[in-house]
Order: sequence, then C-alpha cells, then structure tokens
Amino acid sequence: MTEGVVFDIQHFCVDDGPGIRTTVFLKGCQLRCAWCHNPEGLLPQPQLFYAASSCTSCQACASVCPGGCHQFVDGHHTVDFSSCTLCGACVDACPNEALRVSGRRMTPQDVLVEVLRDMTFFETSGGGVTLSGGEPLLQVDFACAIARGAKEKGLHVSVETSGHCAEEALRRISKYVDLFLFDFKLASSERHKQLTGVGNEKILNNLALLNSLGKPVILRCPIIPGCNDHEEHYLSIASLANQTPCIREIHLEPYHPFGIGKYASLGMKARYDWREIATSQCVKEAAEFIRSHTNTEVQIT
Repeated sequence: MTEGVVFDIQHFCVDDGPGIRTTVFLKGCQLRCAWCHNPEGLLPQPQLFYAASSCTSCQACASVCPGGCHQFVDGHHTVDFSSCTLCGACVDACPNEALRVSGRRMTPQDVLVEVLRDMTFFETSGGGVTLSGGEPLLQVDFACAIARGAKEKGLHVSVETSGHCAEEALRRISKYVDLFLFDFKLASSERHKQLTGVGNEKILNNLALLNSLGKPVILRCPIIPGCNDHEEHYLSIASLANQTPCIREIHLEPYHPFGIGKYASLGMKARYDWREIATSQCVKEAAEFIRSHTNTEVQIT
C-alpha cells in the first residue's frame, strides 16, 4: 500500500481554498526559499524537533538516548541532530513535550479518515481538503491516492504547489483537483535561483500546462521585504495574470518571521533573518499597483 510522510494536518483552515478546509502538509521540497517559514517541510524524512522554550533541563532525554545526542552543560541543553537515529526514546521520556518527531508515515486511508472527520464543516461551507507541503507533488503517488479518495467522497480538492515538479506528476493529479494554489515568487530566473535554489523555467512551464488543461489557479505571491517588494515584481505578477486565463485570483501573502525559530529546533540554520512582518502599508500599495495593471481579482491573505 502507498505510504507517505506527513508533517502536519491542520483543521478549520480558511485561506487554503474555498470554505472551511483540512490542510494536509506533506514533507519534502526541492526549493530552498530563503524566507521559508515551514522548514520542517523541506526534508522528505521525519526529523527530531526540539522546542527549547519547553525544556526544563530535567535530563530525562539524556538518560535514555542511546546515541548521546543530548548534552547538558551548566544547565544548557544542546542536541546533536546529526547523530539522531529517531529511535523516539527521548520523545517518550520527555515530561514537558519539548521533543517530538516532525513527520509521520501514513497511508492515504489514514489521511482520509482524519480529513473526513470534518465532513460536516465541508458540507456547510463548501470546503474540502488541501494538499500542501513542502511540495506535495514530490510524493505524487501518495498525493494522487489522497486526492482520488477525496473526490470519491465528493470533496473539493485543492493542491498548493511551488510548481517545481515533474510535468507528469502535475498531469496525473490534475484529474482529481478542483483548484491549484500556485506560487509565483520572482520573475527573473537568475534571481529566483539565488533566493530559492532553482530557476523558474519549470515553474512557468507547469503553469502554462495547467492553463492548457483549463484548471483553475489562484496565483499565490509572497511579499518578502528586501527580496521582491518592488514595482517591477508587482508588474510581473499582473502581466502573468493577464497572459494566463486560468488564473482566477491573485493572493498576496505578507512575509512573517514566525518560522525562524523552527530552524534551530530542527538543527538547521535560517538563511533569511528578517524579524519584521511585511508592513500592511507595503502590501496594500502592492495590491493597489497590481490592480491598476490587471482585471484579475487581487486579495491580501
């Protein structure tokens, strides 16, 4: 049976498609966006997560860890993530839930059982399930099985994608998808590669594919201070919408720094340490500029 790795399932979401939704976050992403606020979605495998703010230095984890990953010096707890084998002993021993494993293996049926608990909310709001990540199409067999099962139950299905995926994966899942939430970060491929690790040619080609298939798309555009908060980028958003009829709406997503702390919790280092939220004035001006260059609806989410 197909299995995949999920790092979160969030209920009662209202920004991931129409109505009230359950959003399933799949692990693994080929992009390395400097501003990524879900670093637990980057690697495909489960990871140890350490929340330092919940630790009381009781040292229960150190007493059971077979690899010596947990060290205490003058009451300060450090974790050697590179030595962790994810045996789970420290997670079970921690009395404060400061340790957990981010990512669990699930079958499509496991996911659907949890999603379908919210059926009443879907029916009353016109909602459904959204597959997100990470990049959900890196686990295409798993994602397709969930989407197909959801459609068999009559659910509205959305997929949030970076667009950086195999064309065949996009074609396969499109049969079961009512709406794509498609990221557009930067128009310049060179700049895109500097800030995300990959160029944008494949992404734009896949957007064109969705257009040819007639699949509805909401273009999701993060507004990142110092990276793309300028009129040249805003004009590229409007131009793309004007040239791509399948784009029904443009959603601007103001940058927030809430994910920065997660990097240390995973033994990773953040590339972008901007500590302020993109200002409401900046994003409002971006929306107004884009509206002046396109008839496509523009929202701030």
